[in-house]
Amino acid sequence: MKDGVFYGKGVNKIKNEYPEIYEAIVKLDEAVFTGRVLDYRTQKLVALGITAARADESATKRQMMSGMNEFNITKDEIVDVLRVVLLTSGMPAFNKGMRILDEIEKQ
Repeated sequence: MKDGVFYGKGVNKIKNEYPEIYEAIVKLDEAVFTGRVLDYRTQKLVALGITAARADESATKRQMMSGMNEFNITKDEIVDVLRVVLLTSGMPAFNKGMRILDEIEKQ
């Protein structure tokens, strides 16, 4: 998350109905994405790699789109991340990531 933007479904419901849980989510996000050693852009690329390796379509698409919008992460940078996914998680996760990237480019 950057600047108070969460992409998960149901977050608005949590924010409105369970503000104490939402506040915990915000604090966890702030504790994780500190930018102390790895800058937030690099952390975003790591998050993209993790979601792609899990073959989580929705999360991978959100990570790609937010990275491209927030940090001008390029197609080539995403493909480099997906190459690592290919090595560590195999062809199905890599192919899914490439397909999602292609869909985003066509929008």
